[in-house]
Amino acid sequence: QTLWKMTSAFDIDAPRWDQGTFLGRLRHFLAITDPRLALVPDAELERAQALVQGCRAGLVPPGSSQEQLRYAKTLYDSAFHPDSGERMNLLGRMSFQVPGGMALTGCMLQFYRTVPAVVFWQWVNQSFNAIVNYTNRNAASPISLTQIAVAYVTATGTALATAVGLNLYTKRAPPLVARWVPFVAVAAANCVNIPIMRQQEIIHGILVTDGDGNELGRSRRAAAKGITQVVVSRITMAAPGMIILPIIMERLERLPFMKRIRALHAPLQMLLCGGFLLFMVPAACALFPQRCSLALADLEPELRASIAAKRGDQVPCVYFNKGL
Repeated sequence: QTLWKMTSAFDIDAPRWDQGTFLGRLRHFLAITDPRLALVPDAELERAQALVQGCRAGLVPPGSSQEQLRYAKTLYDSAFHPDSGERMNLLGRMSFQVPGGMALTGCMLQFYRTVPAVVFWQWVNQSFNAIVNYTNRNAASPISLTQIAVAYVTATGTALATAVGLNLYTKRAPPLVARWVPFVAVAAANCVNIPIMRQQEIIHGILVTDGDGNELGRSRRAAAKGITQVVVSRITMAAPGMIILPIIMERLERLPFMKRIRALHAPLQMLLCGGFLLFMVPAACALFPQRCSLALADLEPELRASIAAKRGDQVPCVYFNKGL
């Protein structure tokens, strides 16, 4: 296919919206977490990848408009890892968080009364979370299968211990309190799962760059900051649905018509979860910049000295991909 050299100043990697503001990041993530993108076939994703790569080289197919290029970049950002450029598995993409999360969260909130149900749904949820955490890690820091297994077992064990323990403890508590147990378990598991899954970043540090993308070294403190922000984002993502929805369901289930249609309780709860996640997934992802920064003064002394020796005072802060 004939390619032509772009003559315009269009930069496909330039953010469409200001990523220095929450609103700009929200608009960006509303685009790439759109659940409809999870249905885009692989062939179209590969075409989008080829178009993005061609545009980066200054070559695009004749007749391509900026809107077509921007849509290709949206597809690319939704399905390809920002570090490795590899296509991510479907379950781990943020565009799958709404359908995947609404099903799992709805089931956890609906089937919370018995220990076997709690164990099963927390296990399924942590399996899903392990896939998401691995997929959205900082790919510049490799992780072994053993470390993945340890992270999975530890997070699942934490979630199960928290959920089962609180489930038994709240037997005599008001029904609403018992409905909040799944959220506590999910929050506790996130605090364990994400740091362990990304432990290599904490041990060896993650790659940091200057404002122009030039590599400066590896920083453990940057890794700690990025992972902490991801944990906060994930808990925030789940919080509204898992805290507010139980209050809504508690009141709805008292209504006469709801008592007659118990079979619809779970589907209704899943649908309402989807409504929360449709906004909370992009909002939580937008809490912190994807390209995170850290002041030079906050880096490890040895890395700070190395950067100062090479670049003097030209680098006030460093940048890195915090993951999602």
